[in-house]
Amino acid sequence: MSSMTIGPIAGPAADPSERSALLFWMIFTGLSIFAVVLLWRFGLIRLMLTSDRTYISSVIALLYVLTCGHCFLRTRAIAREGAAARRCRAVLAAPEGGRALDVGAAALPRGLVRDHIESLVTKAAAQDYRPVDQTLLLRTLADRLRGSNGFGAFVSDTLMKLGLLGTIVGFIIMLAPIAGLDAADKVAMRSSMGLMSDGMAVAMYTTLAGLIGSILVRIQYYMLDAATQKVFSDAVVLTETYVTPVLERKGAGIAT
Repeated sequence: MSSMTIGPIAGPAADPSERSALLFWMIFTGLSIFAVVLLWRFGLIRLMLTSDRTYISSVIALLYVLTCGHCFLRTRAIAREGAAARRCRAVLAAPEGGRALDVGAAALPRGLVRDHIESLVTKAAAQDYRPVDQTLLLRTLADRLRGSNGFGAFVSDTLMKLGLLGTIVGFIIMLAPIAGLDAADKVAMRSSMGLMSDGMAVAMYTTLAGLIGSILVRIQYYMLDAATQKVFSDAVVLTETYVTPVLERKGAGIAT
């Protein structure tokens, strides 16, 4: 009796990857914040913000911060779904785990994986427990797990385009004084050189901010997509190993 009690408890606790997705996001974000602090300490960020008269760099920075918040919420949700899926596996892998399916999987931990198992049980019962094809249900599960992860690709592309927009605006600012430039007027020449320098600064800083922001967003959502794919793979293995065999055995019992 004691060994049966210890087994289910030790299983989930021994899984070191339970919150790995959230941990990786926190490590990456911590390194990014450290880099921002260093750049601010050396005055590079202040120089960028004061040199960019179009405020496109500020918009890029604000959009990046908001996207980091969205990525954190999605990563936390995926981490919870992964933990719920592992608890479902611990329940179904127990000696009498198949009985959890007798009540429509209501005894399993809440989550999208449990919802998928409930749909699978319902579908099997509706067709008298004949062999179940869960392809369509797995597609639905994949879409629900993915959720709004595509927002990352959209923001990454938007940041890149904002950087290119800043480049174009900067070159317009830089080249605008050339049309009415008089080479004999030294005062106008100095003023034009100052405007050209300001335009070049806008072009370079906005391009740099857009590129860096796009790359960092891509990295964050790549880790999120990898964690989502892992949860989906665990769900497929779970259902194919512990759920569909039980449902097929029920069908064989009914047939006999």
